[in-house]
Amino acid sequence: MSINRIAKAHWYGRGTDGYGQLDTTSEVLKSTPYSYTTRFADGAGTNPEELIAAAHAGCLSMKLAFNLQVAGFVATRIDTRCEIVMEEGLVRESVLVVEAQIPGMQEDKFQELVADAQENCPVSKLLNASIRCEAFLIPSLAV
Repeated sequence: MSINRIAKAHWYGRGTDGYGQLDTTSEVLKSTPYSYTTRFADGAGTNPEELIAAAHAGCLSMKLAFNLQVAGFVATRIDTRCEIVMEEGLVRESVLVVEAQIPGMQEDKFQELVADAQENCPVSKLLNASIRCEAFLIPSLAV
């Protein structure tokens, strides 16, 4: 199966005082602003590292959900936080923290399925950076 997704970046001006807009075919991003200040300060808009973080968090969560399904479990919820660390102009690391509530799940099996998701989600495979992942199984409430 082949899946193609398209995003477009439009940039105007110089690197430090120019600006850009991001668009995706799905229109989730539609003329979304990005600039030097959104990347290296706290300007309004997004930046490539934030988008990579969102993609990695979403990808890992979905891969974990598939792993759980194959193992016979269904998560009540999976919350994944991703921090992209950029140093000296290079993305050096992707730090993932997963919290999940999965009825009947044992800690050792959970950690095994998270490790597989970390290693095998498509975004992990794409990134050429150190990837760390912490995972926390949240106890389910008795129903």
